[in-house]
Amino acid sequence: MKVIVIGGGWSGAAAAITAKKAGAEVSLYEKTDMLLGLGNIGGIMRNNGRFTAAEEIIALGAGDLIRLTDENSTHKNINFPGHEHAWLYNVNKIEPAVKNYLLDIGIELNLISRVIDVKKEDSNIKGIYLADGSYVEGDIFIETTGSTGPMGNCLRYGNGCSMCVLRCPAFGPRVSLSSRAGVEDLQGEREDDVLGAFSGSCKLCKESISKDIVDELEDKGVVVLKIPKEDINLDKLKIKVCQQYALKEFAENVVLLDTGHVKLMTSYYPLDKLRKIKGLENAKYIDPYAGGKGNSIRYLSVAPRTDDMRVKGIDNLYCAGEKSGLFVGHTEAICTGSLAGHNAVRYALGMPSLILPKTTAIGDIIAFANYKLTTKEGRRNRYTFAGAEYFKRMKELGLYTTDIEKIKKRIDKLNLSNILAEKLF
Repeated sequence: MKVIVIGGGWSGAAAAITAKKAGAEVSLYEKTDMLLGLGNIGGIMRNNGRFTAAEEIIALGAGDLIRLTDENSTHKNINFPGHEHAWLYNVNKIEPAVKNYLLDIGIELNLISRVIDVKKEDSNIKGIYLADGSYVEGDIFIETTGSTGPMGNCLRYGNGCSMCVLRCPAFGPRVSLSSRAGVEDLQGEREDDVLGAFSGSCKLCKESISKDIVDELEDKGVVVLKIPKEDINLDKLKIKVCQQYALKEFAENVVLLDTGHVKLMTSYYPLDKLRKIKGLENAKYIDPYAGGKGNSIRYLSVAPRTDDMRVKGIDNLYCAGEKSGLFVGHTEAICTGSLAGHNAVRYALGMPSLILPKTTAIGDIIAFANYKLTTKEGRRNRYTFAGAEYFKRMKELGLYTTDIEKIKKRIDKLNLSNILAEKLF
């Protein structure tokens, strides 16, 4: 059985792992020369409800990527405005660690391999076409191409191409394969009915920051700096993809996190204003390079799906990550990818799909985000274990906890312990 994963971000890597564990031959195709995509600039794990979700996915048998981020975390259990017990992995070390792990367990990696179309017969995909003209057949397909790019979307809905880590000009634009298969994409909206939303952070070169700030960052993991009163802009909170940061503190302060580089927790910030802040007089953006003007635009390509992560209308196409909903975060991508990879193999074997119960945080967010996507109000919101609407729901339902034994018992009581690690054939 051959499973083809298109997209090598966190969700694609997670899908490849669980499909491989289930017994399939797995080939992953990634258009750039690196895995993890936005994971190369992210770095935040286990904050707020993501701790619960991380321990759930471990208990379910798909904690491989959580283990790798834990091993590469420089700071653990730090707090910053609106967020508790966060772990920060080093964005400069994580990609090689993930790549080597995937190779070690026998997953075929195809980098600089942009998939541009599919061959479809009736309601099944037979194969994929690559930009170099080659054609590859498979049995089951998992699309994890994300929802950012191509450049035209950033030009139309943002402030132009921000020259971000996804590097569309160099490696070509993202292609929605579900759309190529005849399934119409859904799109997220901003408050003012403009489509998409700005990515939520930028990276600053650590060497361009004052030694005092760098020392504090490397010691504590976080530094909060006051913004001059004349530069405070509350309206900017509306444009961010990450609604869990739409807090007054993020408009009145510059929040810096140590993820190997200096992670600036705002979509973009004019360089001349940034350099007015003490210690940042020589600050330099390194991703996106246009961080003083804009950032990439996301949520323009979501596939309609069922709660087992299968794309509606195509029998053998699954999806995960931002392709599967208005999700925010690495943990969310890992969770949806892990389920998609496992269910892809179940489908090929004629087995019933695994739909995670709503008594788990992962099962609940997958179902909740899916339902909300059908409403106009829901398309303006984002869904994350880390904050905003869903974290509030998590707490109200009693799903949020940092008690690892309690989480293990929750999964065990449902007879789901290590289910995503089972070899199915």
